[in-house]
Amino acid sequence: MSNFSVLGTDPAVSAQKSAEESQGYVLSPEDQAWLDDVYAKLTVKMKAEAERIGTMIPYTTRDGKYHDLDVPGGLYYWTNGFWPGMLWQMYHATGDETYRTAAEGVEERMKETLTGFEGLDHDIGFIFLPMSVANWRETGNADARRRGLHAANLLAGRFNPAGNYIRAWNNAPWTGDEVSGWMIIDCIMNIPLLYWAAKECNDPRFRHIAVAHAKTAQKYVVRSDGSCNHILIFDSQTGEFITNPGGQGYGQGSSWSRGQSWAVYGFTLSYLHTGDENFLATAKQCAHYCISNLAVSGWVPLVDYRAPAEPVKYDSTAGMITAAGLLELARHVGEYEKPLYTKAALNILRACEKKFCNWDPEQDSIVNGGTYFYHDPDGTNTEVPIIYGDYYFIEAILKLKDKELFIW
Repeated sequence: MSNFSVLGTDPAVSAQKSAEESQGYVLSPEDQAWLDDVYAKLTVKMKAEAERIGTMIPYTTRDGKYHDLDVPGGLYYWTNGFWPGMLWQMYHATGDETYRTAAEGVEERMKETLTGFEGLDHDIGFIFLPMSVANWRETGNADARRRGLHAANLLAGRFNPAGNYIRAWNNAPWTGDEVSGWMIIDCIMNIPLLYWAAKECNDPRFRHIAVAHAKTAQKYVVRSDGSCNHILIFDSQTGEFITNPGGQGYGQGSSWSRGQSWAVYGFTLSYLHTGDENFLATAKQCAHYCISNLAVSGWVPLVDYRAPAEPVKYDSTAGMITAAGLLELARHVGEYEKPLYTKAALNILRACEKKFCNWDPEQDSIVNGGTYFYHDPDGTNTEVPIIYGDYYFIEAILKLKDKELFIW
């Protein structure tokens, strides 16, 4: 029996148990040696970056260097929480005040987004979970807690009760048109902000919204073989399902790998916070689909698992998220299932580290090879460093080292 069977009977303490209990990953001597070597290089690289970057808010590199807020949405861009998340993870693992000081400085810059909230959307969880909620979990900072709860209320306010989903975006990313009936798989990783708020405030409304959204995603996002749609469009007045366009993958009916990774991790987290075995089954279904595809691509993820063979396009960020999700999934299954997910995660991490990682402490970013979307007209978002690839790589390594700060 899994050591985590208690999660099904007491979801209110499940996140805390995930953070506090030893995870018991069983590694071969070869994998352990690799892990220890990577962790040593990670501490050198991140210390150099933290001292150099400080309170900048990075996204990708140009000429090996990060540039502050080099993103289209400025302070409101959805990736802005990942750098402080990296800092909080390293502070938790090492106790080095350099990381805490920089993380708190980023949050001080970001707090104005809550008053000028019109630029925020469904991805607010990606911003405030690894920033403010992480701060609160690690330091007990009451202002950080208030910011996290403010963000949770904004996310809950996007819920459409007619269709039981949290609205994605404010305007369609490709056309700029206002959209109100869209939901996307990415949001499954944002709703842990609501699970946290429900517990923090002893208010089940937040949990009800998160569960309703997750069940809608189960029904319309996940296909019978474990592959996933990216975007679902509903009639915002009636809640009726309309269509599922291709989104950031190759096309309609394809399998965008980063969306698959959000599903693996996100449904695992919905199980963690609720104890609902249906969410665990969905997480496994999506995980098995990813594992089977990664096994035939050398454990390095393609941008889309159902795209033409040429051109070959990789997305290391999908690998990092999938690996972190598989390691979380391994915490919640029986002892004879655990090795499948643990070893698959290690295969991904080791393959991507060998192919994509840059350990030069004088250059910014760790994991190269990230691709934002399949159809990239000028190539500027294809196989480049992207900050969330680094975040999930660090989280996965720290999970394996039993040094992770539980954020989600």
